[in-house]
Amino acid sequence: METLPLAGLYLLALGTLLGWPVALQHVAPSALTRVGIQHPRRLLQMHLDYVLMGILLIAVGVALPEAPAWVVVPLVAGAVVNPLLFLPLAFREDAGASPVYRVVSTASFLAMSVGAVGAAVHASGL
Repeated sequence: METLPLAGLYLLALGTLLGWPVALQHVAPSALTRVGIQHPRRLLQMHLDYVLMGILLIAVGVALPEAPAWVVVPLVAGAVVNPLLFLPLAFREDAGASPVYRVVSTASFLAMSVGAVGAAVHASGL
């Protein structure tokens, strides 16, 4: 199986599994608080983002089964890291103000942008 659809399936699986803490929030909200989760809504965002990123990778992989590495690598890196950026925010809402967070966030969004635009450019033959 090609890299993008396979990576997409793994992210889709991860997103699905992250539905469990979201469900736990409705059944036993104190369980998340005990492990330090202060903002459980961020887990919902991470859950949905991984599902969407998985679908995105599958779609691009089907549209471009032989996508070049310069498209695949940044696209997969961004698809993995972007949703993960919600995790520190689940513990501390001000985590986004950290210089490290900002650098990682910027790099991740840049990777996603390069990969997505690169996929469109490659597909159009430019």
